[in-house]
Amino acid sequence: MQKKERFRRFLDYFTQHYPEPKTELHFSSPYELLVAVILSAQCTDKRINQVTPALFARFPEPESLAAASVEEVLSYIKSVSYPNNKAKHLVGMARLLMERFEGEIPSTVDELQTLPGVGRKTAHVILSIVYNQPTMAVDTHVFRVSHRLGLAPLTATTPLAVEKALVAHIPKEYVYKSHHWLILHGRYVCLARSPKCEVCDLRDFCKYYEKSVKVGVQSLE
Repeated sequence: MQKKERFRRFLDYFTQHYPEPKTELHFSSPYELLVAVILSAQCTDKRINQVTPALFARFPEPESLAAASVEEVLSYIKSVSYPNNKAKHLVGMARLLMERFEGEIPSTVDELQTLPGVGRKTAHVILSIVYNQPTMAVDTHVFRVSHRLGLAPLTATTPLAVEKALVAHIPKEYVYKSHHWLILHGRYVCLARSPKCEVCDLRDFCKYYEKSVKVGVQSLE
């Protein structure tokens, strides 16, 4: 199957079945989203959503977070992964946000990445959701699923390479949606250790299924 056809089938399926995908992180402002995404690194959205209500109630805007101590922030996020580093990042992010950007969330990758705790992936999430920019944030789910489906070549061994491979073939209006589609598919169907190929509606054009699963099934027949 040609790559163009593979992408077409991917887009056809998700635009039909999940036309408006959204992040599973809970937030009510760009600031809250930025905090939640920083916290979500190597942690589940479910866990973050359990932590952020109390955190946002105590620090409802960048000003209050910038004035906080790392120790106090830590007391709210102890149950997330790497809480010590994330507490430092959150306070540092808020202080820089106030000093350089007057509390407004930056709208460029370069500016966002000057904030503590914000890498390219986090910046792209913010740009896509807050500013509707056609950016592709590549996390472990996007990386894994795009390779298994054959959307990204095996030679794309870095998040940046996968990002470029995907953006090159996905129309701009579907880039941010494709980010969510790949994440949700990886989270609930195309699992890292035990992918649920038997219930996956994408297996007809999935390279992983064709090479690793279908062959094994046929050998048993």
